[in-house]
Order: sequence, then structure tokens, then C-alpha cells
Amino acid sequence: MNLSSLNASPIRVLIADDSFFIREILREILQSAPSLQVCGMAQNGVEVIEKVRELQPDVVTLDIEMPLLSGIEVLKKIMEDSPRPVIILSSHARHGADITLEALSLGAFDCLSKFEAGCLLHTGPFRDELISKIEAAGHAATYRANRPRQRHPPLAPQADNQPAAVPEILAIGTSTGGPRALQEIIPELPPDLPVPIIIVQHMPVGFTGPLAKRLDLISEIEVREAEHSDTLDPCTVYIAPAGRQITLQQSMHSSTTIALSDGFQGILHKPSVDLMMLSVAAVYGRRSCGIILTGMGCDGLQGMTAIHRAGGITIGQDEASCTVYGMPRACAERGVLQRVVSLAEMPKEILRAVNYEGGKRLAREMQSHRAAELRGTVR
Repeated sequence: MNLSSLNASPIRVLIADDSFFIREILREILQSAPSLQVCGMAQNGVEVIEKVRELQPDVVTLDIEMPLLSGIEVLKKIMEDSPRPVIILSSHARHGADITLEALSLGAFDCLSKFEAGCLLHTGPFRDELISKIEAAGHAATYRANRPRQRHPPLAPQADNQPAAVPEILAIGTSTGGPRALQEIIPELPPDLPVPIIIVQHMPVGFTGPLAKRLDLISEIEVREAEHSDTLDPCTVYIAPAGRQITLQQSMHSSTTIALSDGFQGILHKPSVDLMMLSVAAVYGRRSCGIILTGMGCDGLQGMTAIHRAGGITIGQDEASCTVYGMPRACAERGVLQRVVSLAEMPKEILRAVNYEGGKRLAREMQSHRAAELRGTVR
């Protein structure tokens, strides 16, 4: 379905970039899409804020490094004064990736990578991705305001009606809105979580490493970017590196390792949630748990279906807490979700799924210790 068809008028876009060359390329790209209309352009941070107030665009494309006011300062001001979807354009550089992740945590809708020289902007994949992200942003902004209450499809029964096995792995797939969602989930997990977590987050190349380090800094559980031949260990979160496909392999010694590959031609996303989850279902079967979070499109539908058919647990983020209700919607409408929960409830749902006892034991130990102290006081 074309998202633009849901809007009566074109999505009005403000382009903000300090390079005249790149502004013109972006204007040419956006004007080629009937669903979009360029309502203005800005070349420095102060001008962006002024034109947002004056033109009231539906979506802003924002270069992260701007003169006078930085992209971060501009984003903060937009979110304070008149919140609207902002799509960050950044280079592959590590510094740019770190700033972009900060922007996403501050409320930016999504990010897209560009070479500073602008050569990448001429390619078809960049054009298609930019247009689709702006359409999704415009759709989310207009649809959220007056959307009717959705009647959710019925939850899927447990495959073969057997009680769910306790998962030995959690597989998470997400796209647009994912970095913010992961920052709400991963830091809430305990350091002794008894299973590994493998995550596919759609991001530009060079961004998943900084994302892993950012999550590791704010979490008790260990988070790192996955490497080829990594052995899956409990209490560890593995984030698939952007630009490579990730699958699991069962070794002769019964340990499970990560395989990274440049193969699997013809698959749109790299890494692919589907490919990762299909592999999880094949290796772990009914002892797997698939979780689908906010994101555009339907990547993850095949993988979540495979986990459900194998008898594993399938959990989806609810519509109200999604930045874009695309990937969870596809799974809900196909009837492969057994549980649908809000982002705020997702950490508790994860602990419930794996029968986590660490917190319960700690509470019992504290209660016992307190009772012993009280008994000593009475004596």
C-alpha cells in the first residue's frame, strides 16, 4: 500500500543542509515523488528554526552538522516548540553516527546516511529509501492525530496447543523507531538474564557499533556488536552489524555460534530480520522467542511465522507505542503474535517469557534478611 494515498495532499518537506549542492540534489529527488512537496530549504540552524515556524512543514530533513546552530540544537528546539517528524541525514563517520544516535534518542523520526561528497545521493537505493522514510514520517504524523481505535486481530494460539517451552534465546527485530525502543527495553533487563539476545536493527553501515556501545553504557546487561564465530552466551545482547547478514549455526559441540555473511542475494534488508529469525527457529525450535518492534514494512513476518510454527513464543509491540506500526502490524494481521504489549511493558514481558527468577530470589533474600533483623531486634 502506498502510504501517500492515505493523505489528501502532498507531504510538505523542509530541506535543511549547509551544502547548496546537496540541497539541490535532495530537492530534485523529492520533487520527483508526487506524494511529496518541497515547501522550503534552509542552510543553517537558525534558518531551519525560523522556517519551521513560518512554513509549518509536515517533515524536516536535517543535516546533523549545521552552521550557527548544530543539528542537535535545532532538533531540541523543534521538539520543544513544535514537534514534528525530523529525518536526520548524516555521514558514515563515527562522529556522525554518535551524534545521530543522540538525535534519535531526542525524538528524531529516523536517520539516513550520505557521503559528504554527495555521490551516494544520486543512487536509486538512496532515493527510494529517502522517499519511503518521508512518506512514513508524514503518514505517522497525520494518521496518529485522528486515527480510529483499531480492532486488533485475535492473538495466535500456541502452536500444536502445547504449553510454551522456556526460551533459550530472544530474537528481536526492529527498524524505524528501534533505537529509542531499544533504549527503553535493554537497560531494564538484569545482568543475569539467563538467555542471549540477538537483535537486528535496520541502520546505515557504521551505526550499529556505536548503538551497541551506547546501549552497553546505559545497561547492566552486556551489549556488543556481533562478530563472526561469536559463541552465544547468556547475559549478552548481540546487535547484528549493518551491511551484513546474520544467521546462527549449531556446532559439533552443541554450542551455537553467529555467522556473518555478505551472501544471500536478493534480500532487501541487510541485515534481515527474516533471515535471522528463520535461523533462530531452525536451531532452537520451540525454545525460541521472537519479538517484533516498531518499524516500516514487513521484514520479520516470515521469521516470526517460522518461530510460531516451531512452537516458540511470539511477542509484538502494540500500535499505540510504535513510531511506525508496520512490522508488528504485518505479524498481527497474519495472526502469528501470541502476545501484544506496549513498549513500557516489554521488559516485564521478556522476563516473564524466560521465567526470570533473579529478581524474585533477590526480593526473597531481602525479605528474609529483614525478617532476621527484626527477630534480632525483638530479642
